[in-house]
Amino acid sequence: MTVTIESSPSAVLTTPASSPALAAAHFGAKLAFETDCSDVFSALSAGATDFILLDVRSENAFADIHAQGAQNLPHRQINAARMAQYPANKTFVVYCAGPHCNGADQAAYKIARLGYPVKLMIGGITGWADEGLPFEKGGSVVTADSAEMAVSCAC
Repeated sequence: MTVTIESSPSAVLTTPASSPALAAAHFGAKLAFETDCSDVFSALSAGATDFILLDVRSENAFADIHAQGAQNLPHRQINAARMAQYPANKTFVVYCAGPHCNGADQAAYKIARLGYPVKLMIGGITGWADEGLPFEKGGSVVTADSAEMAVSCAC
């Protein structure tokens, strides 16, 4: 007997897709935990005030370059006293260097444990650069091309 593509599932479907109901629950939950750079930038550009974008890298890394509109709170400094300095009823969107760093995950975990709503900006500053979004560097707005950046979290 010869096995053909028609009689055998592809590598993609060797494990079958979930039901649409399970898929909706999974992806809905995932979106409750994450957002992306483009949506953050678009929201900030439109004047959104319902979240605070936190760069959780070191103070030096933030001073060197950061996503336009971000505030800095290194993840190692997140505690109840520091979080109490922010306005109530805000959601925090956190980012670090990028997918190779778990600083944003550590920050999100601490912020959630302190009772604040939080989302992770997937891609971090690397994703921000990949999207070609503007940075702040030394008080000026710069593009990723002109930033001459070496992405670091220093966390």
